[in-house]
Amino acid sequence: MRKVRPLTVHHLNELLLVCSLVLLVAVAAVRISSRSGLPTLLLYLGMGVALGSDGLGVTFNNAELTQVIGYAALVVILAEGGLGTKWREIKPALPTAAVLSTAGVAVSVGVTAAAAHHVVGLDWRQALIIGAVVSSTDAAAVFSVLRKVPLPKRLTGILEAESGFNDAPVVILVVAFSSQGPIDHWYVVIGEIALELAIGAVVGLAIGWLGSYGLRRVALPASGLYPIAVMAIAVVAYAGGALAHGSGFLAVYLAALVMGNAKLPHWPATRGFAEGLGWIAQIGMFVLLGLLVTPHELADDIWPAIVVGLVLTVVARPVSVMVSTMPFRVAWREKALLSWAGLRGAVPIVLATIPMVGAVPDSRRVFNIVFVLVIVYTLVQGPTLPWLATRLRLEETEGTSDLGIESAPLERLRGHLLSVSIPKDSRMHGVEVAELRLPPGAAVTLVVRDGSSFVPLPSTVLRRGDELLVVATDPVRDAAEQRLRAVGRGGKLAGWLGTGAAGGDG
Repeated sequence: MRKVRPLTVHHLNELLLVCSLVLLVAVAAVRISSRSGLPTLLLYLGMGVALGSDGLGVTFNNAELTQVIGYAALVVILAEGGLGTKWREIKPALPTAAVLSTAGVAVSVGVTAAAAHHVVGLDWRQALIIGAVVSSTDAAAVFSVLRKVPLPKRLTGILEAESGFNDAPVVILVVAFSSQGPIDHWYVVIGEIALELAIGAVVGLAIGWLGSYGLRRVALPASGLYPIAVMAIAVVAYAGGALAHGSGFLAVYLAALVMGNAKLPHWPATRGFAEGLGWIAQIGMFVLLGLLVTPHELADDIWPAIVVGLVLTVVARPVSVMVSTMPFRVAWREKALLSWAGLRGAVPIVLATIPMVGAVPDSRRVFNIVFVLVIVYTLVQGPTLPWLATRLRLEETEGTSDLGIESAPLERLRGHLLSVSIPKDSRMHGVEVAELRLPPGAAVTLVVRDGSSFVPLPSTVLRRGDELLVVATDPVRDAAEQRLRAVGRGGKLAGWLGTGAAGGDG
């Protein structure tokens, strides 16, 4: 029996050195990606392949560990996506996104599985697994692309909500198809999906509301504790949903969505922290998946992957979009973009480890097909999505930038300190402090300009680049923020132009 050597500080030093170097290379790769248009996930997967058995010789074939780490990374990615999703943008899109992530997934699974069986020659179990695995849009890929493509808010809301919702039913389908023994009847699978989604939704909404309620009323001793608390609450939602035999992925997304729209204290810091964790999760997950693959084994699966991906992209996804949007008024141009925007990423590759862990026959081939499919069609769809949006005339020119407002609770004083940054294209530029017309109980107490600070007079003219400190009592905190945002969008006449609340007296 081989003796396992204990982990020493020397091993820890080596591990920290390798991991830090990988992170630094990955950060540099983001810069390369932003200039070249090459999707970052491919660069990270390439790093993993380069480190692997056919590259530098690092041998890694633990599918179970990859699945566990992939699930953990997906929890962080969904939490970061939920925190950054604006409720007002996805609210009108919820019905469409809900149908796309359920009925649309079912259509996509059926069409893709039929192609994998009849065209590629896989048996039905492997075909259904592939159909389920690749039918989920990837949250990380969708969120990253949508940050670069100024689509109409309706389309952005549909894509964000769909990518946040459809992981849950797909995971349930893949687990069901990968279980030993005969596959349950379709109505049993549908019932299980409905029950798990319902439990996950209840748990996620409840924990998100409770977490938001507590964080808005408890003043923590350090601002850095708020981001930690928010992410911890999101993870609690995932674990609670999963332990309750519900969908943990839906629970974490909904909990993060609730907290992300609850105007929590120190919100910019929380968003920055969550975004950083999201990047780490993506880098770690992609590199690990790249390590798991053995490139010289992929040659026989390239053609099947291209065929299945072609059917998925030009038949299954468009048909699922057409069927799902039938009850709603969606223009043909929007349907075309939704059809092409079904981006895949690391999530399908992570889900492809489920049949490997379950020892499903030919599961390694399933993994290889999914891996090649994701790489090929990410190269095709990711860079061409902005071009398609332009051709379809669906790009939306951004208006004036919204103000960045951070809230710090002054619990003992029953008040709030709002930190307001005026961007270069804000219409607050040129407005006098008195013309802000903040509600009684709110006042601008300090202006920071060009590195120096001063207490403003009512006649002080605000400029782009200024930072304001606004003190507001608890009852008027929301009204003060609403008035500031209205002036930022509409200028001093915001109250009469219909861009927001007028605030104080005219």
